[in-house]
Amino acid sequence: MKNTPQPIVLETERLYLSEYTPAICNHLFTACTDEEIKAYLGLKNAEELADEKDKFRKGLTTYFHSFKNFRILEKATGAMIGRCGFHTWIVSHRRAEVGYTLLDDAHKRKGYMTEALGPVLAFGFEQMDLRRIEALAADYNTPSIKLLERYGFKLEGVIREHYVVDGVNEDSVLLSIIRPEYDQLKKSWNLNYKQRNPAKV
Repeated sequence: MKNTPQPIVLETERLYLSEYTPAICNHLFTACTDEEIKAYLGLKNAEELADEKDKFRKGLTTYFHSFKNFRILEKATGAMIGRCGFHTWIVSHRRAEVGYTLLDDAHKRKGYMTEALGPVLAFGFEQMDLRRIEALAADYNTPSIKLLERYGFKLEGVIREHYVVDGVNEDSVLLSIIRPEYDQLKKSWNLNYKQRNPAKV
């Protein structure tokens, strides 16, 4: 896309993690075509596009919170395969919630999210000045909980009837990691990534 704000890119062995910020989001939804939006965000159909447009119209940021996301791009194909990053970023309190998704089941069980999450967490603590990163998962989402525990997240408790899924309120498991824990653990993560600032992918 022409004239898109330049993103920071984190490069791992198999992936590019391309920054997606409020500025890029604003450009995308005010200056780009529907097809460009779908391609950039990896949207599959008109319903997903309408949902993203609705989020943009309602406002993704306020004076109180913002976001910093990364599009996950597969190096071998250039395809966007998922997202990983921070939403509900409360800048004044130096905390954010991390979230992640792969867009297709074909990309699961290949270690892509393990490869992406470590650099994103490091970016959060070291460049966004976060003190606390939290994550929420359904209690039955064992792979997600194991991934978070792999990176040192600790269980804090259960938030009852927290998320609506298919019309039903479900509990969420709350996990978190704080800066002192990250400082102790980061060497053991053996992160291998480069940062290009800014770059275009």
